[in-house]
Amino acid sequence: MNLSTRRAFLKNAALLGAGLMVAPQLACSRPDSESSGTAGTEPQTLPFGIQLWTLREAFPADPRGVLRMLSELGYRQIETFEGPQGMFWGMSHTEMQQYIQSLGMQLVAGHCNIMEDFERKAAQAAEIGMSYVVSPWIGRQESLDDYKRYAEIFNERGEICRREGIRFAYHNHEYTFDQPFDGVLPQDLLIQETDPDLVSFEIDIYWVVTAGADPMYWLNKYPGRFTLCHIKDRADVAPDVLRASTVLGTGTVDFAQLLPAAKAQGMQYFFVEQEEYEGTTPTDAVRKNAEFMKSLALFS
Repeated sequence: MNLSTRRAFLKNAALLGAGLMVAPQLACSRPDSESSGTAGTEPQTLPFGIQLWTLREAFPADPRGVLRMLSELGYRQIETFEGPQGMFWGMSHTEMQQYIQSLGMQLVAGHCNIMEDFERKAAQAAEIGMSYVVSPWIGRQESLDDYKRYAEIFNERGEICRREGIRFAYHNHEYTFDQPFDGVLPQDLLIQETDPDLVSFEIDIYWVVTAGADPMYWLNKYPGRFTLCHIKDRADVAPDVLRASTVLGTGTVDFAQLLPAAKAQGMQYFFVEQEEYEGTTPTDAVRKNAEFMKSLALFS
């Protein structure tokens, strides 16, 4: 998500009040993370999912209709986000999961405000078999000490999730990759100061690239710590343009090379996300993005 819109969702009091190393990670994976195909006969492929923020304008008005459309397009895993009707969009947590399962999909993860009512959110996620609760945004901080405080919070939230039998993760934006403090990047600090048994990371490939960094460098540097990802392409625009996501395969990111390498470094969940729709519409974009994912040998 881009900074301004994500900040609006997470800081708006009305929304929030209404509801908005390898071995340890792999050992916590659920059945829906297993690859499909028969060993020794067919190449193993993975399901791919979508972050519902991609359809943030259409989804609140018709959650069930949008979910049905996504199933028909071939998305098999869902990552929700917390909006005006909570993380489950006017349904109970069990109702949303049951409906998603009836469509042949799985509700895997959810972005939410981790500073409010977190124990209830983690317990509900665990009850319906979700694998992750994710912090979507913390904002650019003024010092390393500020980031250290967030690392402590992440460890605390991770312990709550561990007690429930699920995982906690943090989703990055560009600001943890583009501004070092005394030579230390915040992303390094957040990874090094959090317990790998408690905290995973969701790498948003777009925001890493937007910061001028190399996603593969980070996946190689911290194998097993990045277990979820946002597959979001960046248009070929000036480096200082923040909002430039585009239809997969039309931008600058070589996903055909990056995603298999990410899987080799412990990536388990692959969520498509798009935020801008120049020359297209959100509905057409999710269709084209599904077609792109199916064109990659890694996915089914």
